Amino acid sequence: MFKRKRQLSQHHLKQLSREIDPDEIFLDAKNLPNFNKDQFEGRIEKPISRIAVLGVLFVFFLIQIVFLGKTAVLQIIRGADYLAKSENNRLNHTPIFAMRGIIYDRNKTPLAWNSYDDEAAKTALIISDTGTTTEKMPFPHRSYIVAPGFGHLLGYVGYPKRDSKGYYYQDAFIGKDGIEQYYDATLSGKNGYQIVETNALGKTQSGSIVESPESGAALTLAIDSRVQEKLYNIISTLAADRGYLAGAGAIMDVQTGELLAITSFPEYDSEILSEGKDRKTIAGYQLDKRALFLDRAISGLYTPGSIVKPIMALGALNENIISPEKQILSTGSISIQNPYYPNIKSVFNDWKAHGWVDMRRALAVSSDVYFYEIGGGYQDQKGMGIANIEKYAQMFGLNTPTGIDLTGEKFGTIPSPEWKAKMFSGEPWRLGDTYHTVIGQYGFQLTLAEAIRMVASIANNGVLLTPHLVVDPSQRTERSQIDISPDKFAIIREGMRDAVMSGTETGLNVPYVEVAGKTGTAEIDAGKKYINSWALGFFPYQKPRYAFAVVMERGPHANTIGGVFVMRQMLDWMHNNTPEYLKTL
Repeated sequence: MFKRKRQLSQHHLKQLSREIDPDEIFLDAKNLPNFNKDQFEGRIEKPISRIAVLGVLFVFFLIQIVFLGKTAVLQIIRGADYLAKSENNRLNHTPIFAMRGIIYDRNKTPLAWNSYDDEAAKTALIISDTGTTTEKMPFPHRSYIVAPGFGHLLGYVGYPKRDSKGYYYQDAFIGKDGIEQYYDATLSGKNGYQIVETNALGKTQSGSIVESPESGAALTLAIDSRVQEKLYNIISTLAADRGYLAGAGAIMDVQTGELLAITSFPEYDSEILSEGKDRKTIAGYQLDKRALFLDRAISGLYTPGSIVKPIMALGALNENIISPEKQILSTGSISIQNPYYPNIKSVFNDWKAHGWVDMRRALAVSSDVYFYEIGGGYQDQKGMGIANIEKYAQMFGLNTPTGIDLTGEKFGTIPSPEWKAKMFSGEPWRLGDTYHTVIGQYGFQLTLAEAIRMVASIANNGVLLTPHLVVDPSQRTERSQIDISPDKFAIIREGMRDAVMSGTETGLNVPYVEVAGKTGTAEIDAGKKYINSWALGFFPYQKPRYAFAVVMERGPHANTIGGVFVMRQMLDWMHNNTPEYLKTL
């Protein structure tokens, strides 16, 4: 028995010691049901298929091919591009900012310039995606004349801006308003740049200027900074003393269109807006109920009132509606029968009874009745009619931009039957609408720039000029000729001279220069509690050199001090300080 067991053991050992086949080494396993899988019961083993082995090899070779292909793209096909990028990673392109062009007045007084001089000029507000910081400027500070009256004229700039990594996403000054914006391309110049090499630690190794900056061109304005400042101060002082909301004024050469002064009150400080650091002041600008950012000289729309009467008189003369000598009686009003109610008459008042007035006298005393009759007709006096009123208003440019070299210019409105139908849901035009339009009321609106162009064309026998600020001898001033004979313009100028001698503008009857002009008082608001006060004209009378226009906005209705007062103060000051502008050439 023991011998048998020993023989079986030897046989078993022989079986265990036999050679193991490869397919017995690489076996797959699968458990049959009803066995304890945790104890490896019921495991059936089978070899891995040849397809699975080939699949693994295929994936391996595919990965190798993709890797080699990507390496070829990076090293061979796009190697030069990535080399340049790697070079740029160590070569920083830093802009060298161009000096912005200087702005001068006609006497070469700097109005806007560049500076690194003072401490305030050495820091700037740097805006980035992580907040704002104040640090030293790598670009010049924009400085402005320290005098009131230049805010809207000059405008302001936006400084270059960079992100938190120091890269400039705005690498130039940008003009934001006024001359700075209109002539931004001229003033900007062209930035240069410098290449700075850095090592892996970010330390600067070397640097060289690749391209030098080109400074912007300087501009010379026709503005006299002394006259500009004084005009603004007179307007602002009168507004404070007499309760006006705002005001604007301009003085223009009637032969060239060059503006000696053009200012708007209230205004902003150009330097404060450019720097952007004084947030409290800037917030005050934005919340100011006087619409402080509105340039009232070119964008303020005003009811003109009687300042349009000179061109209405010209239209009546040119249409042969009336002779300049014919007199019309002003008893203080005229009455028109209401076509719908026989017992009711519509009354149209004059501002006072003027008695018998011819055209020159009607202009001098600003008789409303006279212009009611030549505008819309009355009894045996024929009127121009609204079509001709609109025609002559358009002829003098009262509903088109003047083309002044400032941004944001608006243009006026001339009432007409089409305008009324559009604005008032198809309402018909009535005679009373014509009466109100011919004296510059109803829906009539214009800008100060349009007003000064209009009065300049009366002074120069019908040449409609383009007001402009920059003196450029190489450019011809745009102008057009109004087709009305000079003798008719002479009659209107005589009436405007009478207004200064013995009419509504006697405040400008000064001994040192002969002035001709016209006033206008426009009632505003539904309750007519407020007025706009106008004064316009030209001087010297015999050989006109300069036209002027002033509007004082939204003052008390009972106030008698307005535009005429501003120009009287202005003329007195010019007589003592700039008499060269009052002389006859």
